[in-house]
Amino acid sequence: MFSFTNSSLKTASTKTDIFPILLVNFIGILGYSIVVPILIFIVTDFGGNGFIYGILGAMYPLFQFLGAPILGRFSDRIGRKKVLIISQAGTFLAWTLFLLAFTLPELELWSQDSNIAGQYTMTLPLLTIFFARMLDGFTGGNISVANAYMSDISTDQNRKENFGKMAASTNLGFVLGPAFAGLLASTYFEEVLPLFIAALISLVAIFVIKLRLKESVPGIVDSMNVSLKGIRKFFQVEHKDCYVEGKPESNPKNLASWKFVVGIPHIPLLFSIYFITFFSFSLFYASLPIYANTILEWSAIDLGIFFAYFSLIMVIVEGPILSRLSKKITDYVLVLFGSLLLGISFLCLSFSNTALLYVAITILSIGNGLMWPSFLSILSSTGPKSMQGAIQGYGASMGSLASMLGLIVGGILFEIIGTYVFISGGLVFFIITFLILTHFYKNRREGLCPKDKLWGDTLIGNDFN
Repeated sequence: MFSFTNSSLKTASTKTDIFPILLVNFIGILGYSIVVPILIFIVTDFGGNGFIYGILGAMYPLFQFLGAPILGRFSDRIGRKKVLIISQAGTFLAWTLFLLAFTLPELELWSQDSNIAGQYTMTLPLLTIFFARMLDGFTGGNISVANAYMSDISTDQNRKENFGKMAASTNLGFVLGPAFAGLLASTYFEEVLPLFIAALISLVAIFVIKLRLKESVPGIVDSMNVSLKGIRKFFQVEHKDCYVEGKPESNPKNLASWKFVVGIPHIPLLFSIYFITFFSFSLFYASLPIYANTILEWSAIDLGIFFAYFSLIMVIVEGPILSRLSKKITDYVLVLFGSLLLGISFLCLSFSNTALLYVAITILSIGNGLMWPSFLSILSSTGPKSMQGAIQGYGASMGSLASMLGLIVGGILFEIIGTYVFISGGLVFFIITFLILTHFYKNRREGLCPKDKLWGDTLIGNDFN
């Protein structure tokens, strides 16, 4: 069906060091996660409330939804490294704009008091922060490029392990970021210092990408039309090793379209899981800071410690534990078991008890640590390598759209039903469990899934194919 050849990419993937992309991912997440435990306090200080916090949180995934497929498809054409540099520069500018908000006068633009939105005042600094999050969200679509890069350099034998390490680097950033934020916010400079560190980290990431990251996809050339100019020439892309042999069956632009991507077998199911997973987690991220700030009366340090503990458990699970399990259990089973644990953990989060919250977050960390890397492994092995930028881009867009809706809905629901909002998130993960089981039994009835597919003693890298 596809006329692309990528044997050279597969050969290169066995020789490419994954440490640079892990380092890039870690730095990016560290810069982002620093603001997580202090953002609710910044919003309320500048006149906002829980509703505004939810809307502000939704700006990042909304613009990531717009940016992810653009950056993903762009990286398929000009290479991953250049797109990562451009997007990281945008992230640095966004943090600079965020810092600028603290120098502006708290000029009231408008205020509102309603049953749905509550009482809030929109000030000039708060509006500036909105623009900063929009810019950071659009350039934050580079997560699709990072995942595509990891897919480029992975083989069927090490794919799940590599994505486990990728997720571990993400969560290590979430361990250190909130912890640093809590400590730095308690200093004389308060919230300004963590934001300055985030901007500095983003600047460092640009140089790390430039100096340490090797290009994984030099470019795809139509050998029947090598005189193409434009953006590839501007970026001085060298086209090597990977060609379209003969006349392409279709226009490459059409191959990267949404309609074509969702026509790939199993992609609709995977995108659906992508969407509802992010939606459920967005309910958690929207509600927990408000819950901690209003009901539990936690400080930024308390919230930072909680998020750091959450991420630390996931680092342990996604590192040594997942590495061992991946050699004995299939991706399919890990996604199934992980989603079940996530559903249970969300139900436990609905109880207003600090000790039980830590039990719940432990179960949640284990479930997410098992499920998400395994799911990304499945997604990255679905479809041709030459389209992984587009696939990961559209997948990230699904996650961004779900995050946008979840953050808004989560903020509103918490004002109405309180901690029972977590029960809604738990039901979503039980739906994922049901979808996976339904898909498995459907494949078994059709003879597409052997009887030993569920519990295999070897790594099966493409469980949905």
